Order: sequence, then structure tokens, then C-alpha cells
Amino acid sequence: MLFTNKSALITGATRMGMAVATALASRGADVALAYHRSRSEADEAAAAVRALGRRALVVQADVSDAASCASVVDAAAREFGRLDVLINMASTYDPVAFDDLDEAAWDRQLAVDLRGAYLCARAAAPHMRAAGGGRIINFSDWVAASGRPRYKGYLAYYVAKAGVKALTEGLALELAADKILVNAIAPGPVLAPAEYSEAQRKAVEDATPLGHWGGAEEIAKTVLALIDSDFITGETIRVDGGRHVY
Repeated sequence: MLFTNKSALITGATRMGMAVATALASRGADVALAYHRSRSEADEAAAAVRALGRRALVVQADVSDAASCASVVDAAAREFGRLDVLINMASTYDPVAFDDLDEAAWDRQLAVDLRGAYLCARAAAPHMRAAGGGRIINFSDWVAASGRPRYKGYLAYYVAKAGVKALTEGLALELAADKILVNAIAPGPVLAPAEYSEAQRKAVEDATPLGHWGGAEEIAKTVLALIDSDFITGETIRVDGGRHVY
């Protein structure tokens, strides 16, 4: 897919959102950024998109809500006259011990990470059909994509991200005839959490075959590659420096 004069919607515009948004804009796409609470980060990314000569839109959304998903998707399509790319990055990542994992915490995790990706995809599909095709890129996790849980306290997160992989495969089949390609990215050690100590950062590096954190730019490169391709669909790509083979 050529990027020039195409439009993209990114949900969850924090942390890696800036790198992805500017990568899209540098290739000629207009970008809408949906945020839940982090308005300042979405505004910064939008300013960077505009500085590259492309249009940007910032919209508040709760991806766990069907009406909100439909509203933000329609707003992006209306602003740019079309919608070609949907990038489902919205996620929550909070440890909850098994004995404390009640129904509300379970439902919230799956509502944001899994249900939200489905709802946004469902809302985006008609706009992509009208444009003659499109791309949907979901975000899983390297642990879930590897099919082997490694960290206690993340049961709901693991299940949600494993579900995203399955959702990606199912959507790829359902939407192939519409020339809508659906793939997922499963990040590994890309950005260190702010609360990590130097020792924790080093431990992750030592457990990563390539020996370093990847950086958000590696995610942006993968997004561009999946949009570029006209023949990859239903795949989940681990961007983890080989962490899954350690």
C-alpha cells in the first residue's frame, strides 16, 4: 500500500505512539490519535505529524465501549475523507496477584486489550471497504505470542494478548476478500518501564540475545513494513530482539 494521502488511526497514543505517528506522516499519511487519559502525549505526537506537513487529529476515546470506538473511527474517517489503516495499540499493563484478580479487573483487561481491538476493527471495516482495502495492525505481546506464560501476576493480560493473536488470525480470514490485511505486532523489550532500576534494565538486556532494548523506532519500522506488504496477513510478528528464543 502506498502511504501518500492515506489516513491512519492509532489508538493508545502513549509511549510508542510518537514513533509510529511520525513514521506514518514521514511517508505521507495523515494521522488520527485516540487517547484515553494521556492527552498531552497525543497532542505532542499530533504536533510532530503536522510539523512533517501532514494533517493530524486528536480524539478522546474509551476503546472498551462500542459507541466510543465507532465515534473515534468515524471522526477519523470524516476528518480525512477516508480511513486506510487502523493500529490498535490501546492496552493496560498492571500486575494483579491471582488471589486479587476479581471479575472487574479481569473484565477491564480483556475489554481494553481484546474487545477494544475487535470493536475498532468492526467500526473501521466499512470505511476500508469504501477505500478499496486497508490494513489493521493489532498489538499482542511477545510472551503471549510465544504461547508460554512467564510472569506471575499478569494472568488477564496474558489471556487478552493471546486472544489478540487469535483475533488477528480470524479477522485476516474474514476480511481478506475486502483486501483488508490484518496482522499483529508482539513487542518484547522495546522500552524499559520508567520505574525500572539500572539493574533491572541490565537483567533484561542479558536475557535478550541481541543484548539491548529495541526502542520505539523498531516498532515503527515493523508497522511500516506490514502496511507496505500486499501479501502478509494473519501474522503475529515478535519484535523482541530474540527474547523468545532465550
